[in-house]
Amino acid sequence: MKLLCIGRNYTEHIKELGNQVPEDIVFFLKPDTALTRGGEDFYFPDFSSEVHYECELVVKIDKVGKCIPIEYAKDYYSQVGLGIDYTLRDVQSKYKAKGLPWTLAKGFDYSAPVSEFTDLKQLQKDIQDIHFTLVKNGVEVQNGHTACMIHTVDEIISYISRFITLKTGDLIFTGTPQGVGAIQKGDVLEAFLEGKSVLKQEIK
Repeated sequence: MKLLCIGRNYTEHIKELGNQVPEDIVFFLKPDTALTRGGEDFYFPDFSSEVHYECELVVKIDKVGKCIPIEYAKDYYSQVGLGIDYTLRDVQSKYKAKGLPWTLAKGFDYSAPVSEFTDLKQLQKDIQDIHFTLVKNGVEVQNGHTACMIHTVDEIISYISRFITLKTGDLIFTGTPQGVGAIQKGDVLEAFLEGKSVLKQEIK
C-alpha cells in the first residue's frame, strides 16, 4: 500500500508559501509507517521545532491500474476521506535551500493520519464538488473545496499511473488549500467532510 501525495494543487496555498505554480503535477510518497487512523493522538517529534498541518481530501484506489486514461480514471475509486499531511516545515526549508530531497520532512512515522472512508454514492457528490474544513482549537483554519483544485482527481490518477502502477488500497492525498499553520502540544485538530466530523487528533 502506497501513500501518494500531491503538492501545490491549490492556487491560494501556493501563494501563501511563496511557491510557483508547477508546469506538471507534483507528487511525492510517504511510507506506510506514516499512516495512522483518525482518533489517535499525534506526538510532537523531538527532531523538529516547526510542525505544520495540511488537511487534504484522500482518495482510496479500488483496483490495479497502469497508464489509466483520464476518461476511465473514475472507475478506479469510489471512496474518499480526509487526511492530515503533517510537515516538518523547518526541516523541509533546510533541505529545499540546499536543493536536497525533503523526504524526512514529509515521511516520518505517524505523519499521515487518515479518517474512515465514505462512499461517494453516500455523499451524493461529484468528487470535484466536495467541501472540507479543518478546525484548530475550535477555530476554522482551512476551508477547502475540490472544485478549486488545479488538477482534478481524474487527472492526478491518470498522470501518476503513467509512472507508478496504482494498486488496490493505495491512498492519494490530493493537495491542501490555504490556511496551513503550525501546531503545538495541547492543540486539538478536527477535520470535517461535508460538515461531518471525520477525524480528530490531540497534539501531545
